[in-house]
Amino acid sequence: MAIMLRSHQLKQEEVPPTVRCIVRCGAGVNNIPVPKMTELGIPVFNTPGANANAVKELVICGLLLASRGILEGNKYTEEMDYDKVAKRIEKDKAKFVGCEIEGKTLGVVGLGAIGGRVVNAALALGMKVVGYDPVLSLDAAWKLPGDRMGRAESLEELLKVSDYVTVHVPYIKNATHHMINGANLKLCKPNVSFLNFSRGEIIDGEALLDMYKSGRMTGKYVSDFADPFLSGHPKHLVIPHLGASTEEAEDNSAAMAADTVKDFLETGTIRNSVNFPQTVLPPKPGHVGGRLCIVNKNEAGVLGQITTFLGTQKVNIEQQINTSRGDIAYTVLDLSKIDDPAGLQDGLAKACPGVISSRFIGNMFDDEMGKPGTFFYVKWASS
Repeated sequence: MAIMLRSHQLKQEEVPPTVRCIVRCGAGVNNIPVPKMTELGIPVFNTPGANANAVKELVICGLLLASRGILEGNKYTEEMDYDKVAKRIEKDKAKFVGCEIEGKTLGVVGLGAIGGRVVNAALALGMKVVGYDPVLSLDAAWKLPGDRMGRAESLEELLKVSDYVTVHVPYIKNATHHMINGANLKLCKPNVSFLNFSRGEIIDGEALLDMYKSGRMTGKYVSDFADPFLSGHPKHLVIPHLGASTEEAEDNSAAMAADTVKDFLETGTIRNSVNFPQTVLPPKPGHVGGRLCIVNKNEAGVLGQITTFLGTQKVNIEQQINTSRGDIAYTVLDLSKIDDPAGLQDGLAKACPGVISSRFIGNMFDDEMGKPGTFFYVKWASS
């Protein structure tokens, strides 16, 4: 069994022992108690990149909103009747003079699936682009137009040269919380504008308000998150959380989530998990037997206990992979034919205290891979 959700706030009591994984149709997992799920041995997946194009288009919209007085002009005309608008629409345009984005420098913080698309879109609009990402993956790096953009060695370096700054990083409490703050805001150009379609806590709203009050900053802050300090401030242009709110993005996220769950349930493969290590064990040609997936504590000696126990049961391991992330380890074993899967799992759990859960994949008695399987063991539900 798997749980697939989008915006529902999942509670621990809603997760029965039969749940093998949870997947969020989107990038953020703030609505899932991830630490508790990790403790219970349940991988949590997300769908990074499925909404990348939708967010990219909203960023381009945000650039224009920050530059041209569009929302302010619209609000101004909404307060007039037709005759007043017709009379003043030409005269009052001077109230909303903006600037063009062509030739300006866009600083992109975070160069993953979304940030990479923003880079290319901004270049196509004639902007200069500087990127910063301290944890840039090799796969993401290959997709960047490295010869046409600059790369900053630090966030501070990017802030100093940017006319616009857009952030595309996940919210991590002790890492990206207030990544843009009072100290580094002082390094920015006075007219810099910020775009935040990631998470509200990444930018320190109180520090930004202080900059506005002192007159040291005049640019806009466009976001789809409310801020308690900037609420109602004319420089803060707030819209609903629209980043992934397109039919296409929702379809893409749901399809990607379904594929991720299917792959995990049928083969034990882990990709795009926020709490488990990436793990891929390709099927062995000609393998006749069962695949056992074990979630265990990442402690010294546990893997040895598992293999030793299987040896005492005369079970041959034909191939295996063991990976870890934090306190969790994940082991996938292709075993010889098993006569009593449930009994083997019970014995394994008793012999290896570090085992949190285990499950066999496929039909153990017909040697069929590619099905979720019926034999599973969950220690926290058995105690």
